[in-house]
Amino acid sequence: MTIQAVIFDIGNVLIEWQPERYYDSTIGEARRKEMFVKVDLHGMNDQVDRGGKFRDLVVGTAEKYPDFHDEIMMWHDNWLDLAKPAIPHSVRLLRAIRAKGIPVFALTNFGIDTWAIATPVYDFLNEFDHAYVSGHMGVIKPEARIYEMVEEHCGLPPESLLFADDRTDNIEAAQARGWKGHIFEGPQGWADCLVSHGVLTRDEAA
Repeated sequence: MTIQAVIFDIGNVLIEWQPERYYDSTIGEARRKEMFVKVDLHGMNDQVDRGGKFRDLVVGTAEKYPDFHDEIMMWHDNWLDLAKPAIPHSVRLLRAIRAKGIPVFALTNFGIDTWAIATPVYDFLNEFDHAYVSGHMGVIKPEARIYEMVEEHCGLPPESLLFADDRTDNIEAAQARGWKGHIFEGPQGWADCLVSHGVLTRDEAA
């Protein structure tokens, strides 16, 4: 079936999301490794992505682990330094697809509050035909319900959706519903995928 909409994950597809890299550069690799072993920061972030209050969750975690209080608070206070930089080729692909009149959606694990922080800074996040943001939906990838909600809202057949995500489990969950999926390992591979599906020409995907 012809692709009727293209769906982008955001973290590590349109914007690099590497908290460990940020902490390595600020507190050192050894301290970072110790903290990530003792503190489930990604689990904390999952709660944010489900719609929890960003500041309250970070503050609560910092208070629970006083030995790492200041470092944990960096997740909140310096969040934009964790979520950068943009991936320019991916942004060009987003815009090239939309220029052809093909709907482009976001499907992202993102908090309500962090989305409000990111959208004024990254203008392309405001260019989707629709952004499916987990915090607003109350469910995260790779849970089946979030994909079902996308289908219900957009009204398109699952097999007409082409989805790029950097996590294998998220892609497998989409493919289980009939979506076409691409595991994002870099923008050139995604560009090649879009060409192979007839979404873009080689020149348009450059």
